[in-house]
Order: sequence, then C-alpha cells, then structure tokens
Amino acid sequence: MLHDGQSAWVVDPGDADPVFQALAAHQLRLEGILVTHHHPDHTAGVAALRLSSGAQVYGPYREKMPEPLRRVGQDDTVDVLGLTFQVLEVPGHTNGHIAYYCAAVDSGPMLFCGDTLFSGGCGRLFEGTPPQMLASLQKLAALPGDTRVGCTHEYTLSNLRFALEVEPGNADLVKYQHRCLALREAQTPTLPSTIAMERAINPFLRSNEAEIAASARRFDAALCDTQGVFATLRTWKNQF
Repeated sequence: MLHDGQSAWVVDPGDADPVFQALAAHQLRLEGILVTHHHPDHTAGVAALRLSSGAQVYGPYREKMPEPLRRVGQDDTVDVLGLTFQVLEVPGHTNGHIAYYCAAVDSGPMLFCGDTLFSGGCGRLFEGTPPQMLASLQKLAALPGDTRVGCTHEYTLSNLRFALEVEPGNADLVKYQHRCLALREAQTPTLPSTIAMERAINPFLRSNEAEIAASARRFDAALCDTQGVFATLRTWKNQF
C-alpha cells in the first residue's frame, strides 16, 4: 500500500480483507489499484475493493483481468498520489506480466514486480519461455541499484537455500541469508530487497557467473550458454 495520509493505492490485492482493515486502521480512502498479472492470488480482492470504493484499476493489456480496468503496457505511465510510475512489460511468469517502477518514492526508486523477481529467486514459468523470463529479469536488473524490490511473496528463505546450493562460495549470499534468518525469527519481513542486493545474491540474475554455470552443468551437462544455464536453474529450482 502507498498512501499520503488520506488516499491510498494497493498493489495485487489477492484478498480484500487485509486492505479493508488497513484502510480503516489508517482512516484512508482507496483511490487506485495496480495489478501485475491475472493470477487469482493477485486479483481476487479487486472486485470487492472497487465496488466499495470506486477505485480505478490498472492492469496488463494482454491478460484476462477483472473488468472494468485501464489496460497499460510498456512505457505507459500511471499517476499515483502525484508520483509517476512507469509500466515495464516483463513476460515469463505469465505472457502479459507487467511491473511498475517509480524513480522517486520517499527515499528512492521503487519497483512493484509481482511474481517476476523475488528476493533470491524468480517466478515459475507458467506461460512464458526461459528466454522471455531471462530478458525480463535483465530489464529489471538494469534499474538503479538502490531500487527497492517490492515483490509479492515472502519466499526469501526458501529461495536462499536454493541459491546457496547453486553458489555456495558467494560471501554476500551467506551474509544475506544470516540477515534474513534473523529478520524472520523476529517476525519481520525480508522485503523490500534492492536491485543491488539481487544482482549480488540472486542466481537467476547471475547466469553468466562461472560458479553458477558449473553448478548448472552438474545438473545438466548439455549446457553451453547463459540462456541454457538460466533454463536449467529454473528447472532445478522447480524440483528443489
């Protein structure tokens, strides 16, 4: 949720009840909803929230979405509480998946990336291809390093267990896992991460690293390029 003390916007409301509770607790009026893709754990709360508030809903051009909504795609912009969010098309998890990026939210850039990029991982390829997902992740990795990564699921610890299996020699990854374990033990979210952190520890952004490629080849000896390494990592993670 983003708010200015009076009006609020929410991202990917898979359940309306927590949003209603937050709005009541902070005495906010819901003004808008940003949706990244069509999966019900991101959209199931949209209808009830829109009906109760009249909030404007934004979502991807090429996906079946709860109507009515304004459909947006690459390089479109959305005005949110006086902030300008740029739409990025990031297919892979779904064919029409989008993300929302703003260069200045409070202390710096902010990214709402749905299920494309997670801390230490990425989404499953339910509809897209490995080359699509790799290109989408590279697009996100090119954002400024201080960009906060507002992904939609707290999968960090399980992702980091896999990442350490793939790249056990990464000192930054070991340190980050210790930090995230302490946060979760304190019942504190690990999110948001940052793009700089993900470049340093996320194996799906590091397919060209020698240790990661070597680990992937142990899983599948037929690999030869970065796309092949990435595809193998995703298959391996599905089974991990």
